[in-house]
Amino acid sequence: MKTLDLRHDWVKIKMHDRRNICRGPVSRRSVLQAGSLLLGGLGLGDLYRLRAQAESVRPNGENNAVILVWLEGGPSQLETYDMKPRAPAEYRGEFLPIETVVPGLDVCELLPLHTKIADKFNLIRSISHDVADHPGAAGRFLTGRRPQNISDPVSKFPTVESIVAKSRENRHVGIPNYISNERRLKGGGSAYLGQAGEPFVVSADPNSGQFQVQDLTLDEQFAGRLDDRVTLLRGLDRLREGLDRAAGGASNDRFQQQALDLLTSDKTAAAFDIRRESMSTRDRYGRNEWGQRALLARRLVEAGCSFVTVQMQKMGASVTWDDHGDGGSIPTLMRARLPAFDQAISALIADVYERGLDKQVMIVVAGEFGRAPLLTYRPKSRAPGRDHWPSAMSVLVSGGGMRTGQVIGTTNAKAEFPIDRPHDPNDLLASIYHFLGIDLQQTYPDLRGRPMPILPTGKPIPELS
Repeated sequence: MKTLDLRHDWVKIKMHDRRNICRGPVSRRSVLQAGSLLLGGLGLGDLYRLRAQAESVRPNGENNAVILVWLEGGPSQLETYDMKPRAPAEYRGEFLPIETVVPGLDVCELLPLHTKIADKFNLIRSISHDVADHPGAAGRFLTGRRPQNISDPVSKFPTVESIVAKSRENRHVGIPNYISNERRLKGGGSAYLGQAGEPFVVSADPNSGQFQVQDLTLDEQFAGRLDDRVTLLRGLDRLREGLDRAAGGASNDRFQQQALDLLTSDKTAAAFDIRRESMSTRDRYGRNEWGQRALLARRLVEAGCSFVTVQMQKMGASVTWDDHGDGGSIPTLMRARLPAFDQAISALIADVYERGLDKQVMIVVAGEFGRAPLLTYRPKSRAPGRDHWPSAMSVLVSGGGMRTGQVIGTTNAKAEFPIDRPHDPNDLLASIYHFLGIDLQQTYPDLRGRPMPILPTGKPIPELS
């Protein structure tokens, strides 16, 4: 049995009246059978209730959306977007840069499709920070705050995706506002925002012939389960009657209806039905998990989702982009990985522009840090690799109505650190919030009730506006 502990999600309500919170056990199996989204173990009706009890910002850019392609492990700038062909061999690696349609904007030779659409993206080569451990670096990059424990897999502050979800918690367009293929990125999380900042998780592989999002399609087998879901939602609502009274008498029927509308929405089902895409479009993105996830992301923002996180992590022998050399040489791993990455990213960018979405959709491609310029060799494998390097990293940004075809910032001759237009990750986050119309002065209470700004420092990058 799993007890629903609501302490971290209903802080404001507890401050109002602790005595009216009612907890009760619900089995995990029952929730699964009833088709709950399982966002942290709560029913979808509870999610809507939580969202309705907090104040939200309705910004002017509320219909804009972001696709974050997250490369966990930290991609090497020297093998992707910041080539240094004149550096000594022990720094530059094996690959050469190739020209793109934009003079002066070169990329790795393993990214030939990027060259054709370089006028539709910007490369920021001068972002850096000071956290060298994976979870802490991800938290630093995505929250704008340095974690006290850089090895903690769960952030104590909400990441940008969760902030967006929270700020749009009262925005109902028939599709979830935040969708991800992972419940939480390593080092991330919704922290004190609770369930209002959690994603709708779609972990199934869209490239699979059996791909479907559980309980979003009404068919004969599903019909009997719908009644079970209604029963569970009603049970959860009865269980929390005290909470409703504390919150001002919100209607159970209202939250039930919102939950069922989303779960059975034709719009939601259609957005996830990747089979509606033509064979040529699916082929264009690449018939692999990365390509089809990128295509699904485009479908979701086109349908109205505010933030989609696509973690491009596992590909063949490569588990993450953490290329120390112990899992194979970095040239070998890049040769296996970059063709699929090249195809998926270039197709996504081109598709967004061709469909006229480029002014309302921003694409961000990044990892938690870059890689060390000096190649190292692991004692056992003797394969070349690169260690963690937060002092320099490259980020691709596209769409968002911005001027594109730009290289923003430069690093020194060995890609060790920025020497021109240095930027903090907070500047990129500020640019994202600005694009989405989210007030940088917005605050949310932490677990102690203290108002916490969504971003402690940072200004939008002018070239991205």
